Amino acid sequence: MTIIHKKRLSGIATALILTLGTLGPIQAYADIQKVTEVEGISEYRLDNGLKVLLFPDPTKETVTVNVTYHVGSKHENYGETGMAHLLEHLVFKGSPKHKDIPAELSSHGARPNGTTWTDRTNYFETFAATEENIDWALSMESDRMVNSFIAKKDLDSEMTVVRNEFERGENSPFRITLQRMLGSAFEWHNYGKTTIGARSDLENVSIERLQDFYRKYYQPDNATLIVAGKFEPKEMLTKIENTFGAIPKPNRTIEPLYTIEPAQDGERQVTVRRVGDVQLLGTIYHVPPGAHEDFAAIDVLGEVLSATPNGRLHKSLVENKLATSVFGMNFQWQDPGVAIFLAELDKRADIDKAQAAMLQTLESVNTTPITDKEVEIAKQTLLKNLTLAFNSSERIALELSEWLGMGDWRLLFLNRDRLEQVTAADVQRAAEYYFTQNNRTLGRFIPTDKPARVEIPLVADVDALVKDYKGREQVAQGEAFDPSHGNIDERTETLTLESGTEVSLLAKKTRGEAVVVRLSGQFGDLRSLTGKNAVGEAVGDMLMRGSGKYSREQIKEELDKLQASVSVGANNGNLFVSLETTKANLQPVLAIITDVLRNPSFPEKEFDLYKDEVKVAIEQNLQDPQSLAFNALNRHQAPYGKDDPRYTGSFEEQLAELDKLTLKQVKRYHADFFNSKQMQVAVIGDFDKDATLASLKSLTDGWKSKQSYQRIPSPYVKLDNKPVVFNTPDKENATFVASMSVPVGDMSADAPAMVLSNYILGGGFLSSRLATRLRQQDGLSYGAGSFFSMNSEDERAALAAYAICAPQNLAKVEMGFKEEIARLLKDGFTAEEVEAAKSGLLQGRKVSRSQDKELVRTLAGNLKLDRTMNFDKAFEDKLAALTAEDLNKAFRKYVKVDDFALIRAGDQSKVE
Repeated sequence: MTIIHKKRLSGIATALILTLGTLGPIQAYADIQKVTEVEGISEYRLDNGLKVLLFPDPTKETVTVNVTYHVGSKHENYGETGMAHLLEHLVFKGSPKHKDIPAELSSHGARPNGTTWTDRTNYFETFAATEENIDWALSMESDRMVNSFIAKKDLDSEMTVVRNEFERGENSPFRITLQRMLGSAFEWHNYGKTTIGARSDLENVSIERLQDFYRKYYQPDNATLIVAGKFEPKEMLTKIENTFGAIPKPNRTIEPLYTIEPAQDGERQVTVRRVGDVQLLGTIYHVPPGAHEDFAAIDVLGEVLSATPNGRLHKSLVENKLATSVFGMNFQWQDPGVAIFLAELDKRADIDKAQAAMLQTLESVNTTPITDKEVEIAKQTLLKNLTLAFNSSERIALELSEWLGMGDWRLLFLNRDRLEQVTAADVQRAAEYYFTQNNRTLGRFIPTDKPARVEIPLVADVDALVKDYKGREQVAQGEAFDPSHGNIDERTETLTLESGTEVSLLAKKTRGEAVVVRLSGQFGDLRSLTGKNAVGEAVGDMLMRGSGKYSREQIKEELDKLQASVSVGANNGNLFVSLETTKANLQPVLAIITDVLRNPSFPEKEFDLYKDEVKVAIEQNLQDPQSLAFNALNRHQAPYGKDDPRYTGSFEEQLAELDKLTLKQVKRYHADFFNSKQMQVAVIGDFDKDATLASLKSLTDGWKSKQSYQRIPSPYVKLDNKPVVFNTPDKENATFVASMSVPVGDMSADAPAMVLSNYILGGGFLSSRLATRLRQQDGLSYGAGSFFSMNSEDERAALAAYAICAPQNLAKVEMGFKEEIARLLKDGFTAEEVEAAKSGLLQGRKVSRSQDKELVRTLAGNLKLDRTMNFDKAFEDKLAALTAEDLNKAFRKYVKVDDFALIRAGDQSKVE
């Protein structure tokens, strides 16, 4: 897949609580030479040129294998745009030793993907840490490094899939506007060309050119292997030597790129006119490479300007009703990149007025200097994100790909050090030098008598920057935790507070002393919640916009100081809170959440901003095929009256409800419904039990409401099969959805068989029946699959399938879907695919249990359902015992082709 980030690519945040580490003695394992070590990450070099990074993490029950190739869209020549990305797709088509890679990924329960960006391409998979899985992954990645088929037949089918992905991007106002801006900003450098490529290149590229591109760049001396997770380094090095070490070093030479973008000599502007409901306004400024010393100051500057709600753009545009939202991002590349700022406007807003305010804010720092407080707040946010990311070896393993693309993985640590040292003077200097009129792209070219060129500095030698870098001590390593059902139950303590709130505590030593919390609450009944869907949603969004002790800005600043990531939300009848922080900060974070939940201030200004933001967001969906189709799916699965809490409104109905919404209703809803009696809290990680229980007691004690709680049932209803069609003119992509209901809940006898049936039908990774047919075989869809969503308290499930495609292929997709369902009903599932699916699904569930953020949701859900992990174990035991006959019997019992309601959204003038 191609990627366009809404944060800087290296970004991802994370502030490391570390000190300088020491570099151990250089060692060699067979033909592997140790090069360096920084903060727990060791670099090795094979004789064939392959770089290897090992990041052992005993706290994980998973392993992530990532291969990063130093090739991206900037390496493409004329007529080859999109080739790096197209090749990424073909490398999943198999190799001599691994002929069906998608099926293998599914059978091993892996979480895989491949991504292509400007400077690099990477492939990764995360899986349960077993010897079999590790051996398989290393064998598969080493074999497809040089032996992938890259066959003409695969190009013929996959080219249309990639073209479908291209067309999906054409539907996005954000993507297409940013693409046009980049194309205008770069005259010569390939950074101005989108990674997805030109349609004509995609449709005409020859297999011979693709094969030459593959043989040139997919070689060990142009790649870095990263392995992170639970393994023994010595054993891993032996395995790597036996697989990747057997690949010979190539004889070819990769010539270095030498195109440098000249200094821009005047502001530029580009305008896109397409069907849509939202206006976008953006600016681009050229900035140095990601390795340049100025980039840390530019990162801080971007946060100062674009953060919500304390950024300068938010205050000048959003709070003054000139825009509904703003955001910024830096593309941190190997060569000089860009800083980007974008604003979203109501379609009736005055874009000229917004543009004047935006440019005044961005280019007037000489008259309104950057303050020390602004820099401090911005650094807290950026460093917090770094700290949290470094608590996950899996996240860091993937993040290193971006820094490798910039020149060296150690730049991650160097950039962190630079970020910590940034001052207001550094940020002021960067703003005054780079954010100027003649270095700006809005799109329009305006001649000037006195052009002022901004020369963008280069980095001459990255190796010299990192040569003697030692790094810091590693963060706390945590314990090796067994994610078995029995061990989770044994380690989990469950209790009930005086308020009635139920609590599950799973204490364990974690990397970086990380801790995660999930809070869920239910309130109201069918009568009291009737007609309040829009109000309930609004309350959830407003909670973090101000409390008794804190303003919206102060909430963000305090949570950043405490290195906490917090999400608070609600809908009509339910409250949700998720947070991630560290042991030392858990109690002060819970104190803030207590004030947020119990004493929201509901500021009128923020309520007005909320309504504007939601209005624009809904209007943006009115012409989007995928949004329309999935809204119709939700409506089909909820056949209730308009005021019923279970009802899903159309986008037009949502706009009407939003227009009628008042702040008085929001305040009344919170006072009438929110309480702690029907609440569940789960905590996992490194925490002080007594202090945590005291904080939860403060959060819940004495919190009562006027309305009592009674669960609203969702019994099985046989749904109609009436087709639904949406016409979305001038949209290059379309969406197909099929929907039906099944009288099966997760306690039903047929539940395991239906879950596994769906996994084969539309789950897994590109190897399901639907993905194989619609993407792999027919090449009609970039994304196709199905899901089976069961109710845990009622005997009811939603079975749905989906595919995105070109409008002219909607009929073919519908036919392919119907034929695959009919084939399953006639011929049934095979024993081989059932065994492979069981292996993949069960390993995937184990991987989920080893992820604290996912397990904490399970524990909170178990409290509500009065379950333990033994329920999951029994369910998985039933899954493991299933046969093809069991699946065929259950699937034929519940599924009929004609029972599906078919939903189609796209430009109907193009439908064939």
